[in-house]
Order: sequence, then structure tokens, then C-alpha cells
Amino acid sequence: MKGLLTAGGHGTRLRPITHTKNKHLIPIANQPMLTYAINYMKNANILDIGIVINKNDKEIENIFGTGKKYGVNLTYITQNSPLGLAHVIKISEDFIGKDNFLFYLGDNILVGGVKKFLDEFDKLKSNCHLVLSKVKDPERFGVAEIKNNKIISISEKPKNPKSDYAITGIYLYDSSIFEAVNNIKPSKRGELEISDAHQYLLDNNKKITFSEITGWWKDTGKPSDLIEANKLVLKNILKKNKPFDYNDIKLKNKINGQIICGANSAINNSIINGPVIIGDNVVIENSIIGPNVSLSNNCKVINSTIENSIIMSNTSFLNIKQTIKNSLLGHNISINQKTDFLNEINLIIGDQGKIELT
Repeated sequence: MKGLLTAGGHGTRLRPITHTKNKHLIPIANQPMLTYAINYMKNANILDIGIVINKNDKEIENIFGTGKKYGVNLTYITQNSPLGLAHVIKISEDFIGKDNFLFYLGDNILVGGVKKFLDEFDKLKSNCHLVLSKVKDPERFGVAEIKNNKIISISEKPKNPKSDYAITGIYLYDSSIFEAVNNIKPSKRGELEISDAHQYLLDNNKKITFSEITGWWKDTGKPSDLIEANKLVLKNILKKNKPFDYNDIKLKNKINGQIICGANSAINNSIINGPVIIGDNVVIENSIIGPNVSLSNNCKVINSTIENSIIMSNTSFLNIKQTIKNSLLGHNISINQKTDFLNEINLIIGDQGKIELT
């Protein structure tokens, strides 16, 4: 079985972060989001993976290379413009060939990996196996209508959803999906919709089966989704990791809950409320960090408080008297404060930002 992974699109809902960074490289618990998808596939013994990227995008290939250090083989497939998920499959036919494959949207994060879905697909011997999740806002997703434990119709972002079962970004196919994507027409928004391809399979008597996610799953399309995913991943990885030996930093600090701390990081006269992950060469002084904070490499936090936030590398905070909360900050950002105002600050700042609160 092969893997097909999306890493394109423009990430408009995550601007200004995505003006300078591919959204699939935004860090979750200090790891590029795409890393989790690659590891899910590797852990399911899918080692031959195609990554669909935007035209002229070298950023992802520069980071992941051939995939050797991740234990997989990566092939990069260029999509000239974002023409829909079914179009992603269409342009990947030469790479997939006649193999069964897992199609995974690279901005999805879940607990437990994907192997159980592969096992169900193999067991049920279906042409298409969809992974569903009950959601509060199904109108944001493709929606499956289910009757007698069978999918009977599929619609894309319907105004009046026929169920609350969203089709997540995890799909399993045999080669019959290529017949579907080569026969559907673009939607009103000019895209080849994956829901139309699934409906084509249903209309042509192909076997579509499904699984339901029982743990947590996040489609990280919005800043709030990223913050929530970061919180969930931190909780999960800290649960699996050995307790961090922080006796050397406990003398002048108060540590509550679990943390991961990188090399050459210095924490002094501060409170750390886990779960928190701290990268390499980070300086924290007279500050409160956490819960649910990812601080990447080379950050500096002085006389400041941060909660429920993702902070990318080389970012500094100086004398921020209000709490930085539910925030997403890019690389190389400088924030300092001279006067008091407000009680809480929520920020989304792209790379190279400089903010003075006066």
C-alpha cells in the first residue's frame, strides 16, 4: 500500500502566518505538522509516500528531503493550482499505479494513528473506506448520510446537512477511485470535489465502507484549531514520555505538571504549568509559562506570562504585563511593553513581526 499526502493549498484562514510559511509546517508541540502524518503512515508500514505540493514550493522538500531520516521514501508531486482534492488524486495516478493507497490530508491531527483503519479496509475488501467523526458544525465538511449502517449519499459542505458525520481527512482507496476522479466535473467553485468522486462510486455500485473516530481528531484549518491540536498533542506525548528530570531547575522555579525541556535552556525564578514543551536554547526569567504552551528554539521570555499558545523560534517577550493567551506567533518576532492596558492579549503574528505595546 502507498500513501498520498496533501501539503499544498494557500491556508487563507491562517493568514498572516501562511503569508510566509506553508501551513503544513506550522509546529504542533515543536514538530512541523506534516511530521505527524508521515509518522502515522510509517507506523502503519506505509513507506512509499507521495506528497502533493504547490508549484514552486521548495520549503517542504528542503525540510523532509527524500524521507530517509523518517524511515520512508518521499516523492514530490506538483499541483499547479489548488483545483480540489479529487484533482490531487487525479494528478497522482502515475505515482499510485494499481496499488491501494491511503490518502491523508496533511493538516489533520488525530490520536492513535491510522493502522486500525487500514486493517478495517483490508478486512471489508471495499473500494473506498472513509473515516468519519461526529462534529458540531458538519456544514464545514463533506457529510455522509448513513442508513442501516451504510453510507447512502455524500455531499460537500451542505447548507442543510443530513447527518452530523463529517468525512475526515483520512481516506482509503483501491484503483477504482481514478475512474471516479476522471469522470466528475468541476463544482461551481471550479474544483474537483472529493465528495463528488465518492458519490460517483456510490452511483456505480462500488463498495464504500466507513469507520468512526472514537478519540480526538482535528482539522487544523483555523488558528483556534491549531491551539486545540497543540493542547491535545502535548497531553498525549507527555503521557507517553518518561517524566522529565527537572531537579536542576526546580530550586529556583515552581514546576507543576509535566514538561519537556530541550538542550541548553535556562529557566530562572519562573512558574511552569504543564503540559509545556520548551525547545533548545530558550531563556525564561521571572515568567509564567503554561499550561498548553509550545516554545520553540531560541525563544526568550522575560517578565511575561503565556498560556495556550504556539510560539515559533527566535521569538522574544519582554515585560508583557498582560497574559498572552490562545495565540499563534511565527518566527523572529519581538514583543515588548511599556505601559499597562487590558487584561489579556490574543495575538496571531506572522514571521519577522515587531510589536511594541505602548
